[in-house]
Amino acid sequence: MQSDESSESSALDVLDKQILHALVYDARIPFAKLGSLLDVSEQTIARRYRSLRQRGIMHVSGQVNAVPLGHARWVLRIRTAPDKALRLAESLARFSELSWVSLLSTGSEVTCVSRPRSIEQRDALLLHTLPKASQVLGVAAHEVMHRFVADEEWPRFTHLFTEQQLGELGQRSGGAFGAPPDSAGPDAPVDLSAEDEAMLVLLGRDGRAPYAQIAAEIGWTAPRVARRMAELEQAGVLYFDLDFAVERMGYTVRGALWLRVRPSDLDAVGRAMVTHPEIVFVAATTGSTNLFASFLCRDTPHLYRYITERLGALDGITDLEATPSLRVLKQAQTLLTSDRVAPIR
Repeated sequence: MQSDESSESSALDVLDKQILHALVYDARIPFAKLGSLLDVSEQTIARRYRSLRQRGIMHVSGQVNAVPLGHARWVLRIRTAPDKALRLAESLARFSELSWVSLLSTGSEVTCVSRPRSIEQRDALLLHTLPKASQVLGVAAHEVMHRFVADEEWPRFTHLFTEQQLGELGQRSGGAFGAPPDSAGPDAPVDLSAEDEAMLVLLGRDGRAPYAQIAAEIGWTAPRVARRMAELEQAGVLYFDLDFAVERMGYTVRGALWLRVRPSDLDAVGRAMVTHPEIVFVAATTGSTNLFASFLCRDTPHLYRYITERLGALDGITDLEATPSLRVLKQAQTLLTSDRVAPIR
């Protein structure tokens, strides 16, 4: 049996990391099953999970993948005046359809990910709200054409498990950094009922909300909630995401990479980058750059080594711009306050 001793303010211990890894694979894994897998009590797993949430280290949320609903994902790069950049980022963080709102180190740019749920919502943001905002000087909208999926999601704690334990965890169903796996999806866009929408709102606040709680809120039975949740996951509409306070995990430099890659090498470069420990998201996009990636590094020398050694070894990259984030104001479903993640209510 493992000890339940952990410092409330220190870095994560082995059991904490194992819990996080299991949640990436199965965000709603029963604590009893996880305790049995890790040879600790269900109560120990529950206490550790509550501690991770209360310390603001991580948050589990249910997210809507707009692609099976018939809509694209976009990475937006927004230019503004330096003295207005922070205020713009704070305003964008309040938009429900925007995530990963960051103030870049250029001091006059804000990036975010847009997941519009309708054409009207997309056009309202890109054609009306942003162009009419006095702080906005220009917008570059990069549509995500293809997301490269890693065999192991960040924070990559697979090495802390035995082969048998990994087999019992099963196929990954969760994720991190707002990145649902791309798939063919259903033959036609999925229609969501009012009850579906209400359930998705609740899961956005707490991805581990009990079936009975959701049922009581939307007027269904718990078995019906479980069935519908499974259907939406199977259709690719619902996925579960983990937000992390990465600074508390030892990563002080994070940001974006904007790459130009020869078209014939685009797939190979994307597949290579997704295996790099520093990369948490990489996608082929439209726009003036055709590959976008998010990175996490321990410090600036680590970023330098990554660019010169790992990226420098890849054929096909013709241009690269690295833009560290001065501040990340919003992740998938949390706001960042100091070094803590705070769920959006």
